[in-house]
Amino acid sequence: MRNYKFRLYPTVSQEDVLVNNINVCRWVYNKFIDYSKKGSVSQFDLQDYLMELKQQESWLYNYHSKMLQMVCVQMSGSQKTLKSLRENGRKTGSLRFARYGEYRTFIYNQSGYKLENGKLTLSKIGDIKIKQHRTIHGKIKQVIITKTKSGKWYCSVSCELDKTQPPIINFKKSVGIDVGIKNFAYDSDVFVEPNPLNLKLLKPLVRMQKKMARRKYGSNNYLKAKKWYQIMHERIANRRKDFHHKLSTIYARKYDVIVVEKLNLIGMVKNHHLARNILDSGWNGFLQKSEYKTKMLIKVDPRNTSVECSECKTKVPKTLAIRIHSCPQCGLEIDRDHDASINILHKVIPSERRESTPVEISKRSMAQESHVFRHGQFTLSA
Repeated sequence: MRNYKFRLYPTVSQEDVLVNNINVCRWVYNKFIDYSKKGSVSQFDLQDYLMELKQQESWLYNYHSKMLQMVCVQMSGSQKTLKSLRENGRKTGSLRFARYGEYRTFIYNQSGYKLENGKLTLSKIGDIKIKQHRTIHGKIKQVIITKTKSGKWYCSVSCELDKTQPPIINFKKSVGIDVGIKNFAYDSDVFVEPNPLNLKLLKPLVRMQKKMARRKYGSNNYLKAKKWYQIMHERIANRRKDFHHKLSTIYARKYDVIVVEKLNLIGMVKNHHLARNILDSGWNGFLQKSEYKTKMLIKVDPRNTSVECSECKTKVPKTLAIRIHSCPQCGLEIDRDHDASINILHKVIPSERRESTPVEISKRSMAQESHVFRHGQFTLSA
């Protein structure tokens, strides 16, 4: 599957129709939450209940049937996520009703859409102007319409690609990456990417929050200030996303194999001195984009990657304030992040980067409990 995201430019009347569709989905979603309070319900139970709702509320037939059915899928997915969190020991409550403005998407699945000549045609809605800046490859399977908090409309298109041959992977083109706060990425080939720290825009955000606080809640001036506040947050998110895309593309074009640490972000943000910068960096966003762009992404156990000497494997404990790795055993002196990135790479690829047999590489990779290889298998280059 491949996803594309395009900007929509609906007219005023079309925007009213799109908002109405979102509100209908929100109404159905809230009905499902109320229904689920009676006990455990499956996706099939929700679909049966949807048919009952249609019989009770005949106006629901004015909306595309697939759109309403996808609300069942979303509700079922929310229940599964909640159950998974509880099984992992997380404290959770129950699903909440979606308030006005919180529910911002609706989905057309399998049918009811057509994209051509710069227009997106949706069943029971009509033609909407779209900025299609990329050519779509594959068969369109799903269309998601989203309204951002700042009022912009987007269309996410999911396409099914034809089956391709497994990629040929050259393990000599491998790199280990250590992500951090000062330097976003420091790799084993000594490429350093400083962290842009997008929350440098925090002061303008604080000023806008103060403006909102001085204005009467719900007034026109309050809503104007709130919209600008949301636009600023959106710009920060877009800057972060753009940075992740550009950096992941650089690595995907240069290397076949990327090795990173398996990060425990929940544990890391418990350090309240670093939590804001950790969340601002968005390491997971970068790793997710690298995962689908590169031929192979492997996540390894982070244990001792910042402690061991990459040359002689002697353990050299260091505080976060110490930025240089200095080994008393072999005399190696390099940046601690560079040392960590080499250790990360060595957990999968041996230090001498010898040519390994497919069996050896398979055993070593599986031992790391790493990411499942793309396409289910891979081919080694000669």
